[in-house]
Amino acid sequence: MKNVTDSFVSLGHWPSAGSFGVNTDILATNPINLSVVLGVLIFFGKGVCASCLFLSDLLDNRKERILNTIRNSEELRGGAIERLEKARARLRKVEMEADQFRVNGYSEIEREKLNLINSTYKILEQLENYKNETIYFEQQRAINQVRQRVFQQALQGALGTLNSSLNNELHLRTISANIGLFGVMKEITD
Repeated sequence: MKNVTDSFVSLGHWPSAGSFGVNTDILATNPINLSVVLGVLIFFGKGVCASCLFLSDLLDNRKERILNTIRNSEELRGGAIERLEKARARLRKVEMEADQFRVNGYSEIEREKLNLINSTYKILEQLENYKNETIYFEQQRAINQVRQRVFQQALQGALGTLNSSLNNELHLRTISANIGLFGVMKEITD
């Protein structure tokens, strides 16, 4: 072990550049150092390569998961785009139907408004006719009532005049004349 430590200590001490000779110290020569370094690298390299395989498998698995995730995301994106296009188509269809309903609704409202105005005018015209008929009927009734009162007053006046101016003899003659007229009328009708 002392030689190994001496070789490391001697690494710090270089012989002068002017001399050339054979170095009999095996630990201090380059082929041995190189073989040790290569051995260490090979020994640890196998573990590194084994861990490289492990790391490679991990990275491949990770890469596969990432690619699967990307594929799934692309499929989901495609499905979402398809659903979005369908939703947009349905929205356009619904908007067109809503516009059509709106136009139909406005025209229906206008039609109903005109129908309501026309029916209101007809009802007002009928009410005006009923009013005029009622006024005419009331005028005729009033005229008839006035006629009846005038007739009653005239009859009462005539009866009063007749009663005051007629005596029994005149009364009998009038009755006889009327009976005679009825008899003549009866003969004419037979």
